[in-house]
Amino acid sequence: MTQPPNQPPQPGGFGAPQDQPPQQPQGGFGAPQTPPPPQTPSSGAPQPGYGYPQAPQAPQAPQAPQPPQQSGPYGQQPAGPYGQPQPGPYAQGSYPQGPYGGPGPYGQPQQPGPYGAQPGYGYPQPQYPGAPGTPPPGSGSGNPFKGRPALVVAAAVAALAVIGGTVFAATSGGDDDDGKPVAQKSDDPKASASASAPVNPGDGSGDGGADPENFNAGRQAGEAKVLWYKEAPDAPGSGADAPGMWITDKVAVKAAYKQVSAYNVGDGNPAWDPITLPQKVCAVTPQKSADDKVVVAYESGTSDRAKCNQLQQLDLNTGEKGWSTKIGDGALFDSAITISMSVTGNTLMVGRSQSGVAYDLATGKKLYEKTKYGESCFPTAFAGGSKLISVASCDATGSNEHDEIQELDPVTGKAKWTQKFDKGWTIARTYSLDPLVVYSTNKDKKAWNIAAFTSSGKFRSQVGFDEDFAPVCGWAILQRDLQGCQGVAVDGDTLYLPTEATTGANEVVAIDLANGKEKWRVKSPADESMLPMKVEGGKLIAYVEPSYDAGGQVVAIPTSGSGHEPVKLLQNPQSTAQIENGFYSKAFDWVDGRFYLSSTRLTGNDEAKEKLMLAFGK
Repeated sequence: MTQPPNQPPQPGGFGAPQDQPPQQPQGGFGAPQTPPPPQTPSSGAPQPGYGYPQAPQAPQAPQAPQPPQQSGPYGQQPAGPYGQPQPGPYAQGSYPQGPYGGPGPYGQPQQPGPYGAQPGYGYPQPQYPGAPGTPPPGSGSGNPFKGRPALVVAAAVAALAVIGGTVFAATSGGDDDDGKPVAQKSDDPKASASASAPVNPGDGSGDGGADPENFNAGRQAGEAKVLWYKEAPDAPGSGADAPGMWITDKVAVKAAYKQVSAYNVGDGNPAWDPITLPQKVCAVTPQKSADDKVVVAYESGTSDRAKCNQLQQLDLNTGEKGWSTKIGDGALFDSAITISMSVTGNTLMVGRSQSGVAYDLATGKKLYEKTKYGESCFPTAFAGGSKLISVASCDATGSNEHDEIQELDPVTGKAKWTQKFDKGWTIARTYSLDPLVVYSTNKDKKAWNIAAFTSSGKFRSQVGFDEDFAPVCGWAILQRDLQGCQGVAVDGDTLYLPTEATTGANEVVAIDLANGKEKWRVKSPADESMLPMKVEGGKLIAYVEPSYDAGGQVVAIPTSGSGHEPVKLLQNPQSTAQIENGFYSKAFDWVDGRFYLSSTRLTGNDEAKEKLMLAFGK
């Protein structure tokens, strides 16, 4: 087991990612809840500036370290999620205890659960177990790593998710035959548009065109232009997923229900005929390959026991279908009812419930399987992009139950390193892969932690000050969704997280990953939340959400120097404020000076055409 470095980590940020259930009023994903009073870490000296949030209140300055009184996920002492017990979050030190230790410097954050949505953003959902929330008064809980501080979170268990009017519950079994995946070349390079194509196809005919609603007619001075707007295909009354949004230098591509559609980035005209798949889209690769290839998964049938096991490779620029295959179930209890997919280099990793299968993205050839290893460790989630990360659940029914995280060689599947978390800690999200930043929770201790790791998988630091952080994350109820968070950015040695704002403006906080301390913070320029997107040219690009009667903004914040005031890049027009504000479950991106917004869930409401995509530019 990899031991944490001899550096006292700091308590995780106060704010768990927020899930957004479909079709709910805007607001936190589940109202923030005040968790039961945390217990103090056990052995280990508290670490200054590091500790658990205390009585609910606005973020406060770190309080003086207190003696740890509760063990963390990995041991006693201000135990942290990883490694062996040490005083303080991860080693000897005097940080107020956080996710891995005892009471810390923070006041009790009042934040929606780990997956609560932010006002005006995503579907609000009930808090999910282990989500960061309002810590109880008093000392904090333990860490995921032995001897490291942890933060307290509000815990709310969501057994059923109400999405688009339909209750989703975990099911097992399937209505299709299991078999080995067989890669094959499709003889149908393009599919014809279905009857459910958007009313505004953007081809200049009928109700189409780049600006069919004449949104730009009353555009005021300084406002951005509505480049184009698209409505979604009809979806069943139970709703449907609309995952993925890929932007190339030519096209913007979106999956919705059974379709994948592409639009020219500048004018929104169709780039190729919509591809209609046999069944509902159920998973996509968030990333695209260097040559603009992605993989879309669709269901095996229409029953409630259908599996998400049909894979189709697509070329984003041409709409050409590449190879297709079926991924079978693994061993007992290892199902493909739901899957996750990611792309790392030329490797497609498909995660089942207890294993992963890797394919060559270009050819569909199976490369290897990542299956059970060590102490009954079953891989349950993967994250891809600059690195390939695997998370496993180990000894689930034994006395040494715990989570582990590994970096895999994407070509061979061999583990480069392994980091073990303490019992009770769940690895929930990866905010970044390079550098690796992990968000973990402890349901029993009502604690959570945000920690950074070195390139060799050793603990580096953890957020060490009190705050209500509020990145927006998808709802992961049937499986972990390691890369399901938006509103968070990482660049080099700095992590950027938004704070929660119950009313009015929020702030974006820059955190030094070398020590977990705050570098600087800046307030949103409007009375709406500001969400980090990415760093470009030494500036943090952020999205300021719209209000009922004012469009959103895209701003640039200098990341260095003494001044960090947001500079407006785009002011979205007032004419589309209500439409922009109506994307409750959404994906957004800033590419080549254009801002894209799209729905990630369709409600199936027949009373009005649903929104699919909106693009702004100058």
